[in-house]
Amino acid sequence: MRGALSRITDEGEITVAITFRVPEVALAYEFLDGSGPVVVFCPGFASDMGGTKAMALWAMCQARGQAMLRFDYAGHGQSGGRFVDGCIGDWAADAAHVVEAVTAGRELLVVGSSMGGWIALLLARAPERVKGLVLVAPAPDFTELLMKTQLGEAEWAELRRAGVIYQPSEYGEPTPLTLKLLEDGARHLVLDAPIAFTGPVRVLHGMRDADVPWRHSLLLAERLVSEDVRLVFVKDGDHRLSREADLLLLCGTVGEFCGRE
Repeated sequence: MRGALSRITDEGEITVAITFRVPEVALAYEFLDGSGPVVVFCPGFASDMGGTKAMALWAMCQARGQAMLRFDYAGHGQSGGRFVDGCIGDWAADAAHVVEAVTAGRELLVVGSSMGGWIALLLARAPERVKGLVLVAPAPDFTELLMKTQLGEAEWAELRRAGVIYQPSEYGEPTPLTLKLLEDGARHLVLDAPIAFTGPVRVLHGMRDADVPWRHSLLLAERLVSEDVRLVFVKDGDHRLSREADLLLLCGTVGEFCGRE
């Protein structure tokens, strides 16, 4: 294991906040100890471990005595680094480092939201650790299949000149899109061949998702080798799936995996 761990705890608190250091980057995460498997939450693109879905799962795990790990990729949330310096390979490596550092060989239930679904599928290439996957509006290969196809000639020209363009976002400030992200994404595609994971997979996707079309999940289901794949489409659901009913669906789905429903 590269780097070192610094542990910060408050007596009487169940939550353990830890910072894991890899060269020049501090990765922030929080670990809740409890029964297994460890629920691992992988956030989406430009999101963080304090999002609505992560915190709903955190509260559920606290109430049930279930182990959970949530974290921020480099350049996200409380972690060090700059967002514009990151890419899929870097963020997948961040996730793998934190999981390895904290969970010590325990079984994992990996929950991935949007881009986190892509990260979860990359983590599942270690199937001896990953018991199952719960994917919310998963966006595997989004750089190739969704981003590249929407760029015009002027945007490509600016990307090649400056290395970055800024796109409007309904979630806040314009989001940087870098040439590095697009080029690196092409090296980590998972939908271009069968996905060898054979464990159970549950996919939740809103049919009014304006960011990742729900049919993207149909392609994912086709690529998965596992026969235990179930898709739930929420007809009036958007990309976030963060309404109360959506969160109940997510927590119920994770609860079934943990045998605590």
